[in-house]
Amino acid sequence: MNGTRFLIAKLVGLTCAMFAFGFLLVPIYEVFCDITGLGGRTSNEAAEAVIAPDTSRSVRVEFVASVGANGPWEFRPAVASMTVHPGQMYTTTYWAENQQDRDVIGHAVPSVAPGTAARYFNKTECFCFTEQRFGPNEGRDMPVIFIIDPDLPAHVETVTLSYTFFDRAELAAAN
Repeated sequence: MNGTRFLIAKLVGLTCAMFAFGFLLVPIYEVFCDITGLGGRTSNEAAEAVIAPDTSRSVRVEFVASVGANGPWEFRPAVASMTVHPGQMYTTTYWAENQQDRDVIGHAVPSVAPGTAARYFNKTECFCFTEQRFGPNEGRDMPVIFIIDPDLPAHVETVTLSYTFFDRAELAAAN
C-alpha cells in the first residue's frame, strides 16, 4: 500500500508540474522574445534618443497595418515606406478610426521584420505603448517616433514595422 501512495504522489506531482509549465510557458516566451527580439517583437518602452546618425548608410523602413478579426476599425499607415539613416530620429503616423456608434478601446501590437532587426528598431514614442480610447466614429493620427540603431547589421537593407490593431474587448475575450 505504501508503494501505491508513493506512485500516486509522484503522478499528482508530475501533473502539477506539467500544469505549471504549461501555464508559465507563454509569459516565459514573451520575456525571452522581449529580451532577444526573437519573433520581431519590439520593446514596449520608450528608447533613449542619444545616437549619432550614420548618414553614409540608408535603410528602407516599410509600414504595414492590419486589424484584428472583427475589429471595428479603419487602420492604415500615413506612408507606405521611407528611407532613413540609422541613428537619426524619424516620425510617422498611423490613422485609426472607430467605425462604430459606441466607445471603443484599441490596442496596437507591433512587430518588426526581419526578426533580427527588432532589437535595433527603437521607438521613443508610440501609440502602442498605451491603450487608445475612441469615441463613436472618432478617428485620429497616432504618432510613432523611432530610431534605427547604427549597429543594425549591414546586410539588413529593409525593415518592416507592422502593427495589428485590436479592439481591447476582443483581446480580453481571446485570453
